[in-house]
Parts: sequence; C-alpha cells; structure tokens
Amino acid sequence: MNSVPIQGAQVVSRVAALLRMVGRKPEGSPLVELVRESGLTRPTVHRLLSSLAAEGLLDQDPNSGNWVLGPEILLMGSVASARFPLEDIARPGLRRLAEETGESAFFSIRRGNETVCLLREEGSFPVRSFVLHEGVRFPLGVASAGTAIMAFLAAEEQEELLAGWPAHAGSFAAAHTEALVRENLAATRQAGYSVNPGLVLEGSWGMGAAVFDQRGRPAWALSLTGIEPRFREDRRARLGRLLLDEAHRISTLLQGAR
Repeated sequence: MNSVPIQGAQVVSRVAALLRMVGRKPEGSPLVELVRESGLTRPTVHRLLSSLAAEGLLDQDPNSGNWVLGPEILLMGSVASARFPLEDIARPGLRRLAEETGESAFFSIRRGNETVCLLREEGSFPVRSFVLHEGVRFPLGVASAGTAIMAFLAAEEQEELLAGWPAHAGSFAAAHTEALVRENLAATRQAGYSVNPGLVLEGSWGMGAAVFDQRGRPAWALSLTGIEPRFREDRRARLGRLLLDEAHRISTLLQGAR
C-alpha cells in the first residue's frame, strides 16, 4: 500500500480549516486571530486568505479589516440547500418552539466531532442569551445540542471521544469535566433530552433533543437557550416534551427527504 501523502492534501486541509474559522462569526475574524487559531505562520495564512479572496470564497471587510465569507460561498450554499432542504423542514418546528416557549430555538448539525448551528429562531421573551448563533461550533458533548447528539452515539464512539476528552473539549474542558459530561450523557439518555446548566456561559442555560437520520443515527439537534430562571426545574419537563415532539417530527421529515 502506498503510504506517500497525497500531494496538496495538506493545503486543502489548511484552506478548509481557515474557511471554517472565518465562518464561525458573521463579522468574520482578523488576521491575527486566524494566525493564532490555525497555528500557521502569518505569511502562510495571508497567502491562503488572499488566494481564497481571489476566487470569491472570502472577502476582507474594508472597515474592520476582518476576513469574511465571500459571495461564492453563498452561491454554493444555495445549491447545497436544494439537496438538504433543512430550511423548509426544520424552520416550521423552530418557529413553533420559539412561539410556544418564548425562548430562542436553534437547529444544529453534526460535522465530524463538532456541532454547527445552522438555523435560529428568536423567541418573544425580552431577555435572551446570545451564546448561540448561526455558524457557531462546539465540540460534541459541549452545550445542549452536542450533548443531545453524543448521548445517542454508539458506546464505542462515545468512549473514543471521552478517552481524549481534554484535547477534544479544548477551552471548554475546565467547565465540562469528563466526569460531569458522563453524568450529563447518562441523564440525557434517560430523559431523552439534554440540559446545559450554564456550563458554556454562566447564567445561560440550554436544552436539546437529537434528530435522527434514516439509519437511526443522531445527525442533527434542536435546542432552546435562555437565561437560567426560564429553565427552572418545574418548567423543564414541558420544554423537554416540546423539544422531543419537534425532534421526532423533523426526524421523520428528514428521513423521508433523504
């Protein structure tokens, strides 16, 4: 078997990583932040960013200097949405959750060992948590969506993540200790939905429910976020039931669409 690395694979990996970093925030990221996060040299990062901008995949904001996603990404996304009609399928459920609970509702997808927030629907309650928005990524097992998904993975896959937990969780590992994550996963499997008691940001709570694909694998998640008093114990059972009902409905629709 040929063990020689595929030529250009490293460049592709670096480009993909930079695109994901830039896409985490609507306002983009400055060069210095991308250099720090990527671990690459400043000239290398600048060269890759400039090449991506020349292809329309990135832009540099003239006011802030931040690097932001470019128009070609929008075009690609519109084409991909035809294959994955998540907006049409998930948006009605998000609206129902937001209207019935008053909290902000979110739809996230699993990408490798992370969750990525795809859709958001604001609730009517005037005080909100802004921890989660479109494009935000969390390691599996962190935040309510990631906990809901990880809880229903095969035991072997869970243990693989937990075996290297500090490296996997990164900056979230201090609040999300392995022992606490194991407790949260067990509680999620028992209840059917996850609860994040302010572990990502103090005072900002969340709840989540997994959405399953045709093979019965947790591939997406619905979640609600808000301030701690809105997630008191006597209200969580109702919120959990609403999440599970919508998650089941979306699972059925997505399985049919795929």
